[in-house]
Amino acid sequence: MSFIFTSMENRSVSGIRPVLLSAVQHLLAKPNVVATGIGYKTTGGKKTDELSIVCSVETKVPSATLGRGELIPRFVEGVPTDVHPTGLIHIHQPPTGRFRPAPGGVSTGHVNITAGTLGCLVKRENRTFILSNNHVLANSNNAEKGDVILQPGLHDGGVVPDDYIAKLYDFVKIHFENENAGCFIARGVAGLFNFLARATGSGMRLYPRNMKQTENVVDCAIAEPFEESDVTDEILQVGKISGVAEGELGMEVKKSGRTTGLTHGVIEQVDATVRVNFGSGKTALFTDQLIAGAMSRGGDSGSVVLTGGNEIVGLLFAGSVNTTVFNRIQNVFAEMKVNLD
Repeated sequence: MSFIFTSMENRSVSGIRPVLLSAVQHLLAKPNVVATGIGYKTTGGKKTDELSIVCSVETKVPSATLGRGELIPRFVEGVPTDVHPTGLIHIHQPPTGRFRPAPGGVSTGHVNITAGTLGCLVKRENRTFILSNNHVLANSNNAEKGDVILQPGLHDGGVVPDDYIAKLYDFVKIHFENENAGCFIARGVAGLFNFLARATGSGMRLYPRNMKQTENVVDCAIAEPFEESDVTDEILQVGKISGVAEGELGMEVKKSGRTTGLTHGVIEQVDATVRVNFGSGKTALFTDQLIAGAMSRGGDSGSVVLTGGNEIVGLLFAGSVNTTVFNRIQNVFAEMKVNLD
């Protein structure tokens, strides 16, 4: 098929439509092209007001690696073209369903919890692991290495053993504020001092404190897939992670999670210290956290938080009706000794 590269006076959608219809099959036959349509051309990462024929591709590859017949022409009958990398286009199966291979953003969890979210794939010593929260994969410290992970999670219909996908490999222990609150001797000394203080009319009191570490920076764990082909390095409704970025105040972010799917927000606080309720009377203090607005609900724990350009900035683990809290991804990677490559 040949194209006539002439200028077009009519650059309206209705004027371009017949040009697109005549070229669509030829364009879709080119390698990597998954969709064509009419849209505004993007130049230098910014959308312009120039209409174009947009060719969506799974991945954008250097033109030097393509043959002459494989290249998308710069113009089709005078209409400029544009190439958008969109990833593989697929149906939007509910995140609570069974996925093989399983991407980030879908239901998963330790065999003894309800369900959380599979974050993403990471590497450690050239092995592939699933990244999520301790409270999703390690049952809030109550699991043992080697325990089974389901996809989907138990609450979403995960079946033992049909939906086994991984085994717990490692996790960072969560330090709860009210565990082992003071040793026996400290409580005894404090009790004696307080008895004497009351007897002498003193208002001073001693309170035993647990001096072991009570602050946390991450809620994270990794699990090793039984079969690497059962997982994929894409995030549902997002695509592949493009790199790592530092979460900053005012940054626009997004996440794909088991409960609320793809949502967007803005980082409203940095360097936050947050007291998180884990239920059953357990609370834990987390420092150096990032906080965004309402972009998550229960079950979204474990989702990775990304920039608009798909750079990873955090690991979501907590929130309220109007707040979302996530660990800095740099802290997660350092504590778990993992990376993306």
